[in-house]
Amino acid sequence: MRSLLRSKIHLATVTEANVDYVGSITIDKNLIDAVGLWVGEKVLVVSATTGTRLETYVIDGEPESGVIGINGAAAHLINAGEKVIIMGFELTEKPVEPKVILCNKDNGIAEFLTEEASMVLTSE
Repeated sequence: MRSLLRSKIHLATVTEANVDYVGSITIDKNLIDAVGLWVGEKVLVVSATTGTRLETYVIDGEPESGVIGINGAAAHLINAGEKVIIMGFELTEKPVEPKVILCNKDNGIAEFLTEEASMVLTSE
């Protein structure tokens, strides 16, 4: 069994950071559905701005709101305005074709990517 990338929201902008909320990351429901994440699923969140990495779980935000909210203690590490990459993984015996989206400035879907294409974007 291997842990493989299954879902990736690439370069979303954090719209809010709320230390007083009881943990998690709030993600626009349209983005959750586009990459196949589940509410309650553990995700790795990486700040493309600072390099900070953390794990938390998904809660759904209002569809088409563009919300990416870092909640609880994680809000001490990642702030509003930062660009983040949100990744979900799957434990499997077989290769997985990940669903990857690139976000626009309003956290809408700019385009669907292959993982290879997102690697090129990250390295530029």
